Amino acid sequence: MYDLLFANPIVSFIFALSVLVFFHELGHYWVARRNGVKVEVFSIGFGPELFGWNDKAETRWKVCAMPFGGYVKMFGDSDAASSGVNEDETRPFTDEEKAVSFHYKSLGARAAIVAAGPIANFILAAVLFALLYMAVGVPEKFHAGIGEVVSGSAAEEAGLQKGDLVVSLAGKQLDSFDELRTIIMENPSTQLGAIVLRDGKELSLTITPKAKESGDKTIGLLGVRPDPDQAEYIRYNPVTAVWMGVERTYNMSAQILSHLGTLISGGGSMKDLGGPLRIAQVSGDAAKSGFDNLIYLMAVLSVNLGLINLFPIPMLDGGHLVFYAFEAIRGKPLSEKAQEYGFRLGLTLVLGLMVFATWNDLVQLKVFDFIKQLFT
Repeated sequence: MYDLLFANPIVSFIFALSVLVFFHELGHYWVARRNGVKVEVFSIGFGPELFGWNDKAETRWKVCAMPFGGYVKMFGDSDAASSGVNEDETRPFTDEEKAVSFHYKSLGARAAIVAAGPIANFILAAVLFALLYMAVGVPEKFHAGIGEVVSGSAAEEAGLQKGDLVVSLAGKQLDSFDELRTIIMENPSTQLGAIVLRDGKELSLTITPKAKESGDKTIGLLGVRPDPDQAEYIRYNPVTAVWMGVERTYNMSAQILSHLGTLISGGGSMKDLGGPLRIAQVSGDAAKSGFDNLIYLMAVLSVNLGLINLFPIPMLDGGHLVFYAFEAIRGKPLSEKAQEYGFRLGLTLVLGLMVFATWNDLVQLKVFDFIKQLFT
């Protein structure tokens, strides 16, 4: 059943994205309702409605045909992006309508409602990480198992294969992958006898680590990665797991911002910027390797979604918060024309980024080469 539902990259991508969007919009919705704002629409996806229902608070909950986002439309909004007030031109809002309108709430309430979406994504990420720490655990010790062999490496030349377990090396019994790494690094260009367990049978191989200069010394390289299936995992209690989840979310956010700063300063490659196609591919790969890997990927994407929405770009939550900061400083909102220009600029930036990221996906995934082969 799992393979039927999630092995397909499109299905796993839609599932992951829908969950992340739902919690993001739920953050906006929950804080809005706590502040007495009437929510007219809670939508997962855009375009034609596939199905939906109305609750007692007169909110329309619906799922739409294009599952690439979502929105919460509050009473008084001119559109789903909350870009302005939609007051009936024939009459002003009544006091009762103003009481449930987003744009007539205090500055603090509006800022809290807007910030709640990204915060919900950070909370979701921390919870997902915590669930993994409790249910799956963290690899505390890797045995000397081979998870991946790098092409052209000393490991490939020696005949090592994925799934092998290196029992001994240079006459020493191995208890962990760290012991394997230490012996390899200390013996560059040296022939080392190895006993390898493969499919229940012991094999004798000769491994010659390749030499590499590292600082003022020469080290040996094997060219393998540890096998996660041959590791000892430790599970944590709920309190420790939650704390670790929060810490992991914070550290990952800092790493993403640091990497972004490197890209902006020209120190990285824009080829690393992925879009929906890359995410779909990664989601499919994660789902095929197990539900826990899909959950981990969702936690990572949730951190990314929270950070992206906090960028100071109009159309995004961070752009709204910037407008509110100006309102707090000036004592009144920016003019409608200034906000309109801001939203237009924001829309241009967001669309441009989406086009660039999608183009990157097409190039990196070699889609153009595949299409060319179809017609040659």
